[in-house]
Amino acid sequence: MTTPSPEHYPQQAKQALSDPILKKALKGLQDRLGSGALAAYRNLPEGEGLRHLAHEIRKAHVRNIDVLLATLGRNIRSHGGNVFFARDAAAATDYVLNLARERGVRGVVKGKSMTSEEIGINAALEKDGISVTETDLGEFIIQLAGEHPSHIIAPAIHKTREDIGRLFEKTIGIPYTDDPPALTLAARKYLRTRFLEADMGITGCNLACAQTGQIALVSNEGNIRLSTTLPRIHVAIMGMERICATLDEQLLLLRLLCRGASAQKMGGYVSFIAGPRKDGFRDGPEEFHLIVLDNDRSRILADPVFREVLCCIRCGGCLNVCPVYARIGGHTYGYAYSGPIGAVITPLLTGIERSKHLYCGETLCGACKDICPVGIDLPRMLLALRNIHAEGSRRWNIRPNHLLESLAYGIWAQLMTRPKLYNAAIRLGHELSPLIQRLHLPGWTPQRAIPSLAKRRFTQSPMSQTSTGENRHGS
Repeated sequence: MTTPSPEHYPQQAKQALSDPILKKALKGLQDRLGSGALAAYRNLPEGEGLRHLAHEIRKAHVRNIDVLLATLGRNIRSHGGNVFFARDAAAATDYVLNLARERGVRGVVKGKSMTSEEIGINAALEKDGISVTETDLGEFIIQLAGEHPSHIIAPAIHKTREDIGRLFEKTIGIPYTDDPPALTLAARKYLRTRFLEADMGITGCNLACAQTGQIALVSNEGNIRLSTTLPRIHVAIMGMERICATLDEQLLLLRLLCRGASAQKMGGYVSFIAGPRKDGFRDGPEEFHLIVLDNDRSRILADPVFREVLCCIRCGGCLNVCPVYARIGGHTYGYAYSGPIGAVITPLLTGIERSKHLYCGETLCGACKDICPVGIDLPRMLLALRNIHAEGSRRWNIRPNHLLESLAYGIWAQLMTRPKLYNAAIRLGHELSPLIQRLHLPGWTPQRAIPSLAKRRFTQSPMSQTSTGENRHGS
């Protein structure tokens, strides 16, 4: 499994904030894709209502996820494919490793997949002596640099063309150039050999369709089509929530995914894969394996507060409008998922307390909800995570972070609903003010002074009664 490091968020954020190249690159990305996605939504033939419909469709998918996954598994097998339901990252990784050993795999080519990043499949295969080559251009660049993606669809956005020129000169041995077409051609030539030599192709899955038993993959470079057809084995890894009921719903969501991700009506290549090559087919793999990953998603599914996050189709649109992401980039979040979606899903997958900086660091401006193609209310869930961090949760095994503060607010809530007790508490508080003001309350008094309590409530003062009378008279 990729080692998460969300606890390093404050230090990583400080480092990112002092990087002007990163901020310039992210601003360019947001200017281009953020506003472009909103324009693409406005130009939908069905209008904005399509996104509301998509939200309801995704909620229904999540509610019926067990039935849909069972149907998907039956239909994939009926096409000659294999399906493995992996409880966690270790189970998914073991399945791929055992398959590679049994089939004598020596080389793997990969299409961009955040789920494979989540389980750390590259490191596991390389440890077993199997070469792994990322074939998405951005992923290829960061693999050569020994880094992880900093954006869901633009993984190397933090690199300048000069960085890439020096990197290619050092790693694949071409003369230095910072000309983007020349660099792209060099990568293409290098990767073409890897495609032809690979025994196994590994991809993610944008969305799977239970009705037809097929997965859909979207790309703009054609590398995924080569990864799924040239090697003799194709392994696709999907999070269990990436499931649709029908082909019509799958197509509707793919249209919204492309608009949210890159302001396109549709990606350059859309592949529908339902199993291995059949007799008479000229290309395609001899074996097809679909790994459906749980990895604590069932725990999220069981919680009605956070279940909605499983509606996400991983377009990355929320990263393209988030003011926090625009300043600190993706590496700061310390896990495969960054930006607002990462600030919600990462704590739920890796630990709410451990990842507290992620959800406490967001602004709650609501831009992520506005841009989301399926209308997920991420700000609501960010607040819910903060509430759990403060108040604790038995479901998530979190103790109250500030027990005394939590107790004080509980007493306050009781008093506010009982006027006689409230008045008595105010009078008592006034008498005890000199003692209360000397209290040391961590997190409060080092920055604030406790004010003296008034003897009477404001509504009991002559000023309040005069004001009330004037208001009544004026009205």
